[in-house]
Amino acid sequence: MKIAHVALWVRSLEREKTFYETYFDGKAGDKYINKKKGFESYFIAFDDGMRLELMKRNTIQGGALHSSLGWAHIAFSLGSKKQVDKLTERLKNDGYTLISGPRITGDGYYESVFEDPEGNLIELSV
Repeated sequence: MKIAHVALWVRSLEREKTFYETYFDGKAGDKYINKKKGFESYFIAFDDGMRLELMKRNTIQGGALHSSLGWAHIAFSLGSKKQVDKLTERLKNDGYTLISGPRITGDGYYESVFEDPEGNLIELSV
């Protein structure tokens, strides 16, 4: 068994699609549009087979970006400390909010955490 994909509600479908394509080499499929339901989505595929579904619905206005319940973050394993440092620096230089790191966590992981354009937490790790 494996997880087929993770889905994320977003406010700006195009901005989020561009972010995951630009910084994580994701490849977006065709946009799906259901006019009757006011729903649009993209599946972003990554080299390892993982997919992220970005979804927008005109009836959803959004709520708190960070809550104590629900999904906490999405983690991308980059393969080395050097790659974590490199992408962290690139994202910082491009104006994205760095939350923590790069650092070695209490359980021994090397990681940094930042926000995507809509405030969703992204973890970069080895």
